Amino acid sequence: MAETREQMKQHQATCDVVCYDEEKVVRLKGLDWELGGVSSIFKALADETRLKIAYMLAQEGECCVCDVANVLETSIATASHHLRLLKNQGLAKSRKEGKWVLYSLDDDHVLTLIQMALHHAKEGKSDE
Repeated sequence: MAETREQMKQHQATCDVVCYDEEKVVRLKGLDWELGGVSSIFKALADETRLKIAYMLAQEGECCVCDVANVLETSIATASHHLRLLKNQGLAKSRKEGKWVLYSLDDDHVLTLIQMALHHAKEGKSDE
């Protein structure tokens, strides 16, 4: 019986023989696994609305809550909630200018993260 495409993918993802490189395993087990901050960044960006907001900020530099709400066709309260979460995660920052609160990406690291993710997604490797 022929293997399905999914079965072939699963087969390619596993070793044919169960063995391991003991030195490599010892080195990896000795790593500092303080990844809590990293996982919270990806968790915040895993939400499509927040990712769209981060992309907007990457494109425009700064946006006020009203701009974000109008682009997303959502309420100001919803846009504000997502912007606040991005700010609390250290991905965005805000500044007050008169009656407006303007948001931007926190720093170049966040911009690079967004750009790299977009570039990677455009490579289309997930379809192989």
